[in-house]
Amino acid sequence: MENNHTEPLTWMDFEKVEMRVGTILSAEIFKEVRNPAYKLTIDFGPLGIKKSSAQITKLYQPSALIGRQVIAVINFPPKQIANMMSECLVLGTMGEEKTITLLAPERPVANGLRVG
Repeated sequence: MENNHTEPLTWMDFEKVEMRVGTILSAEIFKEVRNPAYKLTIDFGPLGIKKSSAQITKLYQPSALIGRQVIAVINFPPKQIANMMSECLVLGTMGEEKTITLLAPERPVANGLRVG
């Protein structure tokens, strides 16, 4: 069931969200977490390399993720997930049974570009 928010965002609210393009450098099974997930290392170009935990195991294999561009929010505070500090939130659509489909640019672009 979708959550319908009635309070509209202002443009200033939207501008606070740093959605950026990055390329996945590494992906491995995150063995220490309760829900199936991968540990990702993502290159955001001039903004650096960041780590993330992503529950995307239903549709993606780690080897197929390497080199793939994704969209992530990079300005959330770091979050401890099991034994790793997650530094960004990879974005995707949430389908039935929490099946995540990654958001990505339609063609290759420079790492670090802002979504807006």
